[in-house]
Amino acid sequence: MTDTAMTTEAIKQEERQSKIRANLKARHAAEKRFRSYGLVAIGAALLALSTLFFTIISNGASALFQTEVRMTIQLDSTLDPETMRAGDYQILIKKSLRDMFPDVARRDRKDLYAVVSNGAWYELLNHVQANPDLVGQTIEIWLPAADDVDMLMKGYIDRELPESDRRVNDQQIAWIDALVANDAIEKKFNTRLFTSGDSREPELAGFAGAAVGSFYTLLVTLALSFPIGVAAAVYLEEFAPKNKWTDLIEVNINNLAAVPSIVFGLLGLALFLNWFGLPRSAPLVGGMVLTLMTLPTIIIASRASLKSVPPSIREAALGMGASRLQVVGHHVLPLALPGMLTGTIIGMAQALGETAPLLMIGMVAFIADIPGGPTDPATVMPVQIYLWADSPERAFVERTSAAIMALLAFLIAMNLSAVLLRKRFERRW
Repeated sequence: MTDTAMTTEAIKQEERQSKIRANLKARHAAEKRFRSYGLVAIGAALLALSTLFFTIISNGASALFQTEVRMTIQLDSTLDPETMRAGDYQILIKKSLRDMFPDVARRDRKDLYAVVSNGAWYELLNHVQANPDLVGQTIEIWLPAADDVDMLMKGYIDRELPESDRRVNDQQIAWIDALVANDAIEKKFNTRLFTSGDSREPELAGFAGAAVGSFYTLLVTLALSFPIGVAAAVYLEEFAPKNKWTDLIEVNINNLAAVPSIVFGLLGLALFLNWFGLPRSAPLVGGMVLTLMTLPTIIIASRASLKSVPPSIREAALGMGASRLQVVGHHVLPLALPGMLTGTIIGMAQALGETAPLLMIGMVAFIADIPGGPTDPATVMPVQIYLWADSPERAFVERTSAAIMALLAFLIAMNLSAVLLRKRFERRW
């Protein structure tokens, strides 16, 4: 009888152990599946990110080079660089083209003139005005080719297509081939992309004006949002009484962080432009609008940084006789500052990529000049990308991708600096 009971107990024990082993096996299998799902998700994200970067870089790399034509310009000694008009420079360029191809019939001259950019006269003007001693001489100068010629040289226009299906006709291709044979046309590094403002002609367009506009806009945003955000966080966390009013303020700050950015643009339009009468399409107004948008982010990050400071720091300072203001100013705030700076940089990076609120205050206007200050009309990089992406010319596609590359590089640099600041100054308790 005893042997039978022991055998039954052993069987039950073996069954329990079998169930435990089966459960462990199932849990280990589930853990492996979960780990595999995570690896697949990370792989898919990396693949999507790599595809995005590859597409942008492959489209934008060609914008770093621009096709230029070597021209021989005769500057008559009777010319006055200060009084010459745009038409005078255009006449000089057209005469040079006719000298290069003297057999071109009058009816074909319009197509010949279209080989060189319509804005090439501006480059010639700047060159002559910068070197007035060239008047009376015959000079050689490289001038930008038209955007269609540039696209042909870069392979974006197929020569094999029927003439009616491409923007460059057979006669123009023959002239371009003649220029290539004489080493009078080639691709050079496109400095205009980094030094020029916007232009209707894609071969002359650059994002320097938008970059400077973004700089002034972020400068205004930083000058306003950082001190106001830090001051609000310090007050709410260190000095404000805990009651229903401060609870209401905290809830509203958290809610403002989730408000669509275009709402802040509407607020800026109504408040800064219509009520205060500030200049439209100016970095000053853009910075003020972006300040409203980034303040909740900075306040929330700053409060979290203040909360991370151990209470023992405050208690020790108070025990040594420091006032509440001295405790915050001399001890708590310096220790929380790295986290505050990190939150500020992340908020600024978010502001740099915003478009919708700036469209509402007129920063979508065509601005050809590089702004000289926060009150001058300007646009910003995201808006410039939006404008170029909406342009029908094929040459603007590569410039759009190049501007995206520059914007992404700056955003990555800002986020990297936030990480480095935290690693450099963060103290673990």
